[in-house]
Amino acid sequence: MSVPGSWSRARCNWPAAAEMDKLLNCLYKRPNAITRLVCFPWAGGGSIFYAQWGRLFDDSIEVYALRLAGRESRSSETFAQSMDQIVDEITRVLLPQLQGKPFAFFGHSFGSFTSFATAVRLKEKYGLEPAHLFVSGASAPHSKSRSFHQKRSELSDEDFMKWMSSAGGTPAEILQNKDALQLFLPPLKADLRVVESFVYQKPDPPVLSCGITCFDGTEDVPHDLAGWKDVTSGDFSIHMLPGGHFYLKDPKNEKSLVTYVCRYLESVEIAYF
Repeated sequence: MSVPGSWSRARCNWPAAAEMDKLLNCLYKRPNAITRLVCFPWAGGGSIFYAQWGRLFDDSIEVYALRLAGRESRSSETFAQSMDQIVDEITRVLLPQLQGKPFAFFGHSFGSFTSFATAVRLKEKYGLEPAHLFVSGASAPHSKSRSFHQKRSELSDEDFMKWMSSAGGTPAEILQNKDALQLFLPPLKADLRVVESFVYQKPDPPVLSCGITCFDGTEDVPHDLAGWKDVTSGDFSIHMLPGGHFYLKDPKNEKSLVTYVCRYLESVEIAYF
């Protein structure tokens, strides 16, 4: 019995589609969008927060939120053990989606490093580069401020909880619920182990040519934001918003972020076309 051509093609495309659905959460699909914004989660984070950003942008921007191994629908998978492992999956799955349209990356904290590492891999291996890199709540990857006297992933549970409380952004009901913590802590510590082992030397010349915008909370611990200028020959700016490490969860700050990103990407769309 012969297989119809359409079914044959569908079977050939199924693995790629399955990998896309596994890695990417896109609640607001816009196949005709001009630009794609790929959002990288913070340590221990899932995809829901960024996936909901899709409703805040107009039809010209499609938002992809990354869902890393070991969380949400991928909870049965083993956590990534290194930055290379994370970047390998992201570039393999995203590559076909990033050709032919401008794209930008947004990452907060741990996501700043994974977005940067992915941008570098795309540039060096495939000659592709984001139209812009938006990073948040993190020092530059080569900054001396990233030297870890004691790795947070190795803290005792008691000290780790104190650090989480001081960092802010974690709901009190999670911090006070042992069952919830058993689900929340493993991906967080796994991501911290990855970022604590991620070492990057100051590039000379700069490895990227795209623009970089840094965001941070005014009440967060100081970060070496200026150091991000060393990794690109493109334009560079820093914007501070009120709040602590998870300042971006505040609705007013979220609106400010989205407005800024949207305006910047509109200028990219005009230049691109």
